[in-house]
Amino acid sequence: MIKKKTNFFVIPLTILALIYVALSSNQEAVDMGDYSTEGLELDFTVSEDIAFLANETEESTNPFVEEFYFPNIGKTYIGFKEAIGFKESRGNYFTVNTLGYLGKYQFGAETLKLIGIYNPNQFLYNPELQEKAFLANAERNKWILRKDIERFVGTTVNGINVTESGILAAAHLAGPGSVKKFLRSSGVHNFKDAYGTSVKYYMKRFSGYDTSNIVANKRAKAIL
Repeated sequence: MIKKKTNFFVIPLTILALIYVALSSNQEAVDMGDYSTEGLELDFTVSEDIAFLANETEESTNPFVEEFYFPNIGKTYIGFKEAIGFKESRGNYFTVNTLGYLGKYQFGAETLKLIGIYNPNQFLYNPELQEKAFLANAERNKWILRKDIERFVGTTVNGINVTESGILAAAHLAGPGSVKKFLRSSGVHNFKDAYGTSVKYYMKRFSGYDTSNIVANKRAKAIL
């Protein structure tokens, strides 16, 4: 009887001891110095666009408009148009907003007529035409605003460092006439659209892009 009780305790203890020895024999001491970051150049900064947005003080006054981050793809013309397209529609060619503005860049029917597009439905379902429309509208606006670009680029208006890309972006939002009024009134006439987005905001948000390849053209048309 005593022997059976002894076996009952000895066997499990022996198994546990063997497991402990097996595990401890394969375990090596870890030198935490191997994982030190001392001396390494670490960069934890966020992208310029996201940092810019985090510091923005002027936002849409419409509480139902959701703000999104912009893609950071450089300060080229492509970066310029894609940033505006993302702001306008999140890059969706086939969207129509509550006011009837169309496509990736949210064009109104009257603006489309100025650049030779008379069929809004055809425009909405043609991404290639939308891209040509954006460029044609920018070329037309650049011609209308050519004297203001020459006069105001490099100056500060109402706290905004004026750049050509900022002027063209604001003209896309509000039309060249509203941009003229903003610049020539020292920023007093700050047009806002139906969603509360202002000329000043677009001029600041889209400043510093390279728009030199946009050629000023009074008769620019979107032609496939």
